[in-house]
Amino acid sequence: MACEATAYARAGLVGNPSDGYYGKTVSVIAANFAAKVTLYESAELEIVPSFQDRMKYATMAELVRDVENNGYYGGIRLMKGAVRKFYDYCMSQHIPLPDRNFSIRYRSTIPRRLGLAGSSALVTATINALMEFYEVEIPKPLLPNLILSVETEELNIAAGLQDRVIQVYGGAVFMDFSRDIMDAQGYGNYEP
Repeated sequence: MACEATAYARAGLVGNPSDGYYGKTVSVIAANFAAKVTLYESAELEIVPSFQDRMKYATMAELVRDVENNGYYGGIRLMKGAVRKFYDYCMSQHIPLPDRNFSIRYRSTIPRRLGLAGSSALVTATINALMEFYEVEIPKPLLPNLILSVETEELNIAAGLQDRVIQVYGGAVFMDFSRDIMDAQGYGNYEP
């Protein structure tokens, strides 16, 4: 069985970064940039590095250019965090997972370090592929919280819900993260 999942870049139109301060935002998907994850059954669980995770260079100058363009971290840590949080979620919800392994790889056309939500797109695509592979349904309003927890809890990256909500819902979305709403239901009100 093979699965492919895609999550797109996002543009925050109004309210950015108030998602982290109980505010309201409007975001849209930028469908010309995407993170794609391919997952297929295999004998061992393997996260296959992409070109952006390479560790071999022709020259020192090439390594420096790669760091300038991509930073020091590729997508491997994001995928590991996503797999762990997916597993933890399934265990906490008493969702049995079949005893089968997979290989997973990614590619991304989302420019890095420009605020287009490339890391959350990779996490979103990874969790969507895992959901399909293991036939697990996570309620749509809860999914952005799970995706956010990969970055905030596993990797200690400061982030808010806006990127994850738009990547789960798609299109254009109005998001209300008011404190009373967040406290009452654990997620915001999201209106496509």
